Amino acid sequence: MKILVTGGTGYIGSHTVVELQTQGHDVVILDNLSNSDMKVLDRLEAITGVRAVFYNADIRDKKTLDDIFEKEDIDAVIHFAGLKAVGESVQKPLMYYENNIGGTINLLNSMSEHGCKNIIFSSSATVYGTPAFVPITEECPKGTCTNPYGWTKSMIEQILTDTCFADKEWNVVLLRYFNPIGAHESGTIGENPNGIPNNLMPYVTQVAVGRLKELGIFGDDYDTPDGTGVRDYIHVVDLADGHVKALKKLEPGSGLSIYNLGTGQGYSVLDIVRNFEEATGVKIPYVIKERRAGDIAECYADSSKAFRELGWKAKKGIKEMCADSWRWQKNNPNGYAD
Repeated sequence: MKILVTGGTGYIGSHTVVELQTQGHDVVILDNLSNSDMKVLDRLEAITGVRAVFYNADIRDKKTLDDIFEKEDIDAVIHFAGLKAVGESVQKPLMYYENNIGGTINLLNSMSEHGCKNIIFSSSATVYGTPAFVPITEECPKGTCTNPYGWTKSMIEQILTDTCFADKEWNVVLLRYFNPIGAHESGTIGENPNGIPNNLMPYVTQVAVGRLKELGIFGDDYDTPDGTGVRDYIHVVDLADGHVKALKKLEPGSGLSIYNLGTGQGYSVLDIVRNFEEATGVKIPYVIKERRAGDIAECYADSSKAFRELGWKAKKGIKEMCADSWRWQKNNPNGYAD
């Protein structure tokens, strides 16, 4: 298949491009490079031996989207492109709604006009809000999101659901990620956040490499074994493989499909710190801070549906996630700026 990957030079997008090309798919990447780097294209080629077709463009640019669909014979879209910093979304909600939702509507209109009605959407476990139960199955009701970023994921899911209901030619897969960490085993591509990291693992690795002084742990009084928040961490390569496996659901008449992608195993913040130290031999200093508003005690997946229907299951353990994260950061202490 020929797959258009929006946001394909980003963290999850780039790893998914590797898996797609490794398994014989043709890839066209669209990215505006707002949170990624042109160097990614060279590193992807070095890993796979294939140079992906690349468009430096924004999903809000309808004319360029139309040009791509007219020029390339796209079979399906994997849609990653979007702003993703939780804190920034609280400060700049209109920017997030305009970019993430407006851009997605642009993309869907262009797809529809050019007869490409197959899409896999990069969603998030954040749509469950404070979950009604854990482990979280796909039957868990969507909850109240705690920030505009989360609401964009929830709203885009609704837009895709309504589109699928209105036009039976559409085949849509919603993939609800839990917490992706790790990096490709080559150590040449990985998570490279702008500014202070929002997510735990890049914060840990930047402390380990000396860019940050210490890790701040928000709350140690949750109802969890050690008092720190528990999350389901999944290796980004396993996550990328989930997208390739999900392509099988983009068949005529498949309609709407929803899958959780996680390991089903919860790890606390202190578990991550301990496992990282054991996997790398690097000590991580940390300080306990007050809880953050909107954080929940625990969140982890039941991903058995993805195994039953897609044959997908996370394979990589927490030590491998930590070791691969460190290899990337150690090799690239300043990310792609090195």
